[in-house]
Amino acid sequence: MAGEVRILTGSGGGVGGMLKAALPTVPVVNQLPGVKKTARELPDLTVRRDNVLVTRESVAAYAEVCGFPQKDTLPLPYLHMVAFPLHMAIMSDSAFPFPAIGTVHLENSITQHRQVAIGEAVSARARAENLRVHAKGRAFDMNITIEADGETVWESTSTYLRIGKGDKENGERGTEFDAVSNGAARWKLPADLGRRYAAVSGDSNPIHLYPLTAKAFGFPRQIAHGMWTKARAVAAIENRLPDAVRVEVGFKKPIFLPGTVVFGAAATAAGFDFAVTNPKTGAPHVLGRTTSL
Repeated sequence: MAGEVRILTGSGGGVGGMLKAALPTVPVVNQLPGVKKTARELPDLTVRRDNVLVTRESVAAYAEVCGFPQKDTLPLPYLHMVAFPLHMAIMSDSAFPFPAIGTVHLENSITQHRQVAIGEAVSARARAENLRVHAKGRAFDMNITIEADGETVWESTSTYLRIGKGDKENGERGTEFDAVSNGAARWKLPADLGRRYAAVSGDSNPIHLYPLTAKAFGFPRQIAHGMWTKARAVAAIENRLPDAVRVEVGFKKPIFLPGTVVFGAAATAAGFDFAVTNPKTGAPHVLGRTTSL
């Protein structure tokens, strides 16, 4: 593989990782060497985590927050917990062109090739690729590959947007998802949901934590993590999914906490279409689909 390969040791992410990621947004500090963003292209960089042991304790904590049953295999989105520190390591690197804080997570696709058991050790690698013009700015993909015993078991692509000068006529507009009528499941989400998910995921972005920290970034109060919402949707249908499956979502409107959402799913020839929506307006928070492999 071309370019630099860097090994990330320890758990990564967490509050320390977020503080480093936030430096390019702090006036004066963001002009310092090593902090100021001057690059125009994505770095030719691969970041790895090797031999990460999947423990029952960490899986149980994640499953409880996201609504999965306790089993001997991992919830389908769980390995994003292993991947997320790699996202942050690349986006907080001095050679990365955009600040991590304020970069919008537009879409996420997870491909599970087989179930992974608690107690397995996995190795993950990440690359930021495919910088392109979007209708609202510039988009790029964070691509993750996770292996166990030399076998690729899990892959993901997270598409991020840096809002700015885009091309409304010719720029990318994102994946189209089929609409799903409102379902019967209503989920009441507590005010501390973002803090609870941050504790198990390492994603301590201030927009998810408290009203005060969210207001600092332009939100009236804290919002739910997109990857929590995806995980909760997957948990609602996981017992109907095959072991080898792809789950794609588009993140639409934020969910303000505390709040109430509605979940609905409809079977298709390939799997399921699903949606998390606003119960009053029907506006989508997350749209998604599953495809059997």
